[in-house]
Amino acid sequence: MSDHTSPQDRMLEAALMHVPFDGWGPETFAAAAAECDMSEAQARALFPRGALDLALYMHQVGDQAMVAAMQATDMSEMRFRDRVALGVRLRLEAIPDKEAVRRAVTLFALPQNAAEGSKAIWGTADKIWTALGDSSDDVNWYTKRMTLSGVYGSCVLYWMGDDSPDHANTWAFLDRRIEDVMRFETVKAKVNNNPLFKPFLAGPKMILDRIKAPSRTPRADMPGHFTTPANQESK
Repeated sequence: MSDHTSPQDRMLEAALMHVPFDGWGPETFAAAAAECDMSEAQARALFPRGALDLALYMHQVGDQAMVAAMQATDMSEMRFRDRVALGVRLRLEAIPDKEAVRRAVTLFALPQNAAEGSKAIWGTADKIWTALGDSSDDVNWYTKRMTLSGVYGSCVLYWMGDDSPDHANTWAFLDRRIEDVMRFETVKAKVNNNPLFKPFLAGPKMILDRIKAPSRTPRADMPGHFTTPANQESK
């Protein structure tokens, strides 16, 4: 382990040796802290919620590796659907240990941790879209990430049980899921552009058009914002 490795990375590396046996629990967290010559208080300063935050940190490290791999890949000749699929594949390939992820899935399946698990998957989808240059600032910002979150989540579950050479079955499964998404987008575009449906969509569209992507300001901790029409702002 390099002297330049961050304390968080040292904790994660140590924890990964214990996760297959003890899962993402207090035993793993305590053992990792001891191996890094940290007291419980020092370890908790890095990861206040213990193993839960450590598991989330593992996910963040994987996201960072995925983004770096995407930025290093020339996608100029690729279809857009293939770029999205590549992002998901690179994220799965960035996973350091399948058993660690399997145990993390179990951890995030607990009711008290479900929101954190969903947030992590959403964050992965957001990073893929951002790396691909997504500039949407309306309800599409949400639907893109919601759809890709579903694709990524299902691929992780499939990948965990895949023992085919080089995970070939997982990549085929991923292609089918992306194809389903593209088919849905095609149908959605046809419905939106069909004059027969426009009278029925006018009301919902007026509401949806007021939904905006999260602010890029320091208050970006909020999930999004809803604009007020100009003729109502002065009332």
